[in-house]
Amino acid sequence: MSVIQHNYPRAIDFSQRDSLKQILVDSPVLTSYEVSWDTIHFLYHREPAHETPECQFKQHLISIYLKPFEARRWVNGRWCQENYQSGDISLFPADQTAPKSQCDHEDECIHLCLETPFFERVVYEAVNTNRLEIVPNFKFRDALIQQIGLELKTELESGGVESRLYAQSMATVLCVHLLRRYSTCQPIIKQYADGLPKWKLDRVLTYIQTHFDQDISLTELADLVEMSSHYFACLFKQSIGFSPHQYLIDCRIKRAKQLLREQKLSIVEICQQVGYQSQSYFTKVFRKHTGITPKKFRDSL
Repeated sequence: MSVIQHNYPRAIDFSQRDSLKQILVDSPVLTSYEVSWDTIHFLYHREPAHETPECQFKQHLISIYLKPFEARRWVNGRWCQENYQSGDISLFPADQTAPKSQCDHEDECIHLCLETPFFERVVYEAVNTNRLEIVPNFKFRDALIQQIGLELKTELESGGVESRLYAQSMATVLCVHLLRRYSTCQPIIKQYADGLPKWKLDRVLTYIQTHFDQDISLTELADLVEMSSHYFACLFKQSIGFSPHQYLIDCRIKRAKQLLREQKLSIVEICQQVGYQSQSYFTKVFRKHTGITPKKFRDSL
């Protein structure tokens, strides 16, 4: 078993790429550090048997376990044995001490790390208070949290560049879900059912259509119409049936098709003009939405 000795508790800041090296031996297999996600950090780990000291995390940490393993946690002066199954989840609130633990076998997990200023902003916008706290939970199951973790993993595995809007949208959903299910009280979050007013919708649609080649954020769009990110995302989807991220992708694909038909630019140049820096990622997105690659689309004309 790998053991890293430190004074307790150890402060961990997931905005720093190498922060986990203070408590874990192996580097993560996949992370979001290479892309421009600023509200949520993603790490996918396969860690051999290890022991970790007491920690305090700067961000809210959600760990989603992807394979069964046994672990022990030091709670109230004694070791407590726990058997984890695939799909089990642990929740560690920011700035609270997480107990030291031991794991005798390799574990495989996804870490989702929510920046606290972003979480506090979403909470304040949703319920007009910042006095709610997240309650720690070492073992539970939650289908929505697991789905978000796996979808973010898939996004990164496919390239993940120019995906800030997608990541921030997922982070917003996650914040509201934690607020509803895992806070010191379950506040009533107002629901809306009529979509955005036409003038607000038109302003946002025009902005996306004009700036689809940029890495737009959810906050940027919500600020355009002076709304919270959570309510904006909900009302936008009610209005047109697409999330902001889906509409952004739709604009990029439509423009790419137009440029491919014109036969003037190379596929690499088209990729860059519609907001993608990676041709392979552009090809994956194009094929996912059209069923064929950009080259086959052009050849079929």
